[in-house]
Amino acid sequence: MLTRKPYVFAVAGALMFAAAACGSSDSSDSGSAAAPASITYWASNQGTSLESDKQILQPELDRFTKETGIKVNLEVVPWSDLLNRILAAATSGKGPDVVNIGNTWSASLQATGAFVPLDDAQLNALGGKARFLGPSLAATGAPGQPPVGAPLYSTAYALYYNKQMFKDAGIADAPKTWDELVADGKKLTKDGKWGLAVEGASVSENAHMIFTLGQQHGGDLFDSSGKSQFDSPANVAAVKQYLDFIATDKITNPSDAAYSNGTEALQDFIGGKAAMVMWQSASGTLKTGGMTPDDYGVAPIPLPDPSSGGKQVDSMVGGINISVFNSAANKDGALKFVNFMTSKQTQQDLNKAYGSLPTVTDAYDDPAFQTPEIKTYQQILANTAAPLPQVANESQFETLVGNAMNQLFADAASGKPITDESVKAKLTEANQQMAG
Repeated sequence: MLTRKPYVFAVAGALMFAAAACGSSDSSDSGSAAAPASITYWASNQGTSLESDKQILQPELDRFTKETGIKVNLEVVPWSDLLNRILAAATSGKGPDVVNIGNTWSASLQATGAFVPLDDAQLNALGGKARFLGPSLAATGAPGQPPVGAPLYSTAYALYYNKQMFKDAGIADAPKTWDELVADGKKLTKDGKWGLAVEGASVSENAHMIFTLGQQHGGDLFDSSGKSQFDSPANVAAVKQYLDFIATDKITNPSDAAYSNGTEALQDFIGGKAAMVMWQSASGTLKTGGMTPDDYGVAPIPLPDPSSGGKQVDSMVGGINISVFNSAANKDGALKFVNFMTSKQTQQDLNKAYGSLPTVTDAYDDPAFQTPEIKTYQQILANTAAPLPQVANESQFETLVGNAMNQLFADAASGKPITDESVKAKLTEANQQMAG
């Protein structure tokens, strides 16, 4: 979620087709054998507002209409509503023809059977598997099964830091270890400003961070049989580390525990209220907020010492896939639209506008994707990012663990002690709910 997010977010694959449905496409001749000359598209909120997304997407949609004669009826759906609306459409068969999905939901939505699986012939029509970034394609469904979407936007998490605030605090470079991040955060927390901003009430952000930090502590959310193990010692340690930014380290504003809409922490960073933020591909939003690359730096999130036994993972593979519903009124038009959205020109246009990464290799010859920031993300995706578990109940994990962390953040903000025992109790409760 890219933003995701809310990003989000989770990341995505090259062939994600979205959601479908019968009364959603505009066809006045419902009894005709001809496919309707329109499709309905639910886009995820990638920009600074729903209206901003419409302005970014409309020129591309107009170009698609000019090339194919197919009109696109666009609705931009907030991240807070997107999953529930997709699930409702999957159950009822009444939704759009095409939909954006957070790539972390791929396996869960695949299990519904509501989406067109992309077999080898369909993937070849999009240029073949090799055309797409490997990590993005890996987040399009369960291993060994045809993807249920094509990767549309690719993202990862990185650490953004305010260069001037670092300079004023006497800090020369971005932190490379967690001890350094906390130490720097304490130097930066002064005069009403904070070292690090987080989205403490964001279900998706919390789920993404527990996955990443859990990996660093040597943990997994599910065992080899697919059974949840949220309350393992490694996952407890990961959650406590994240909560301690407020509870113990005091480098994060307690009010961040209420941030939930996927923009508030980044807005604090833009406004100089926080010196660091861990975010997915934020350059587009930073530019809109008046920041330039001279104002901020981008570095990988700290990794654990290899000798500690933790995995060298500093991000989930974030991104957005585009999928087609089996119930699409205009399935042929929807598949043409997926082809268009993953084409070189469209990938370059939209990923430049959003500050995300193209999911296809041939789009990277554009100079916009040769910047230091983009190269940092490319290195992360290629070397230290991992996809969230591609299991059928992944979306339930995000909801249960994300909400458990929301409650723990609220406790931390109110001054309640955050202990291994209190963290484990919440994660055990989430584990039991998953089993039920």
